[in-house]
Amino acid sequence: MLIILLKSVIIGGLLGFSAGVGAARMYHAPKSQGLGAFRTLGEMNACEGDAAAHFSFGLGFFFNAWASVVGAGAFTQDIEHRIIPNWAAAALLIKNKNVEETIHNPKKMGIVSAIIGAVVVAFLNTTAAAIPESLQVVAVSVLVPAATILINTVMPVLFWLAAIDAGKRSGFWATLFGGLAQLVMGNAVPGVVLGILIGKGVDESGWNRITKSILVAIILLFIFSGFFRGFDISLIESFKLEVPNWLDSLHNVFTIE
Repeated sequence: MLIILLKSVIIGGLLGFSAGVGAARMYHAPKSQGLGAFRTLGEMNACEGDAAAHFSFGLGFFFNAWASVVGAGAFTQDIEHRIIPNWAAAALLIKNKNVEETIHNPKKMGIVSAIIGAVVVAFLNTTAAAIPESLQVVAVSVLVPAATILINTVMPVLFWLAAIDAGKRSGFWATLFGGLAQLVMGNAVPGVVLGILIGKGVDESGWNRITKSILVAIILLFIFSGFFRGFDISLIESFKLEVPNWLDSLHNVFTIE
């Protein structure tokens, strides 16, 4: 157990440092190279610099990650993409609400994320190693449904309310894209985040070339996502209509058996 703890602290510290620095550097692109993911940046922006929002967002994915480690012995990508950066942001924002001096600061984010990463990874690994195999089944049966409800039901509502609070334009686009994302992807959060991005972008700079390009990219994202998920065929079949042969053949071209 001691060896597991020591290795977890080292790995968690390195993981947290890189995740925190990467998330902070995303705010300085394209002047400096970013190391994070676009979804991490979008989700952190959706929390709008509120410490409670950052903490609750990371907490929602923590239970799912914990269940995965306990039940399957594997980490989820939510640990470095969502839990560590958001909890580090929450810790920094408690004392200083200025995001440029906290979340946008790679040094501060790296140090705090390293500490949080060490604690989180050590907790996940030690609890997974300590829990008997018989209790792992019980833990998964309890944590996974709770995390699923939180991620698929509670989080979309919280993000949608945040979008409405951000203004009429953000609320409109978040509602539109959130509804489409729920239909196509099964979760409204990506669409709501994209809606906030469009709404706030138009509020700040109007309908310029950048915002129009982002809108076109989002529309193409939904089109391709719906196509490759077979949403168009499911939609036609839901109306009790026959799927055209050319559309079925087009899907077969991209199907790998």
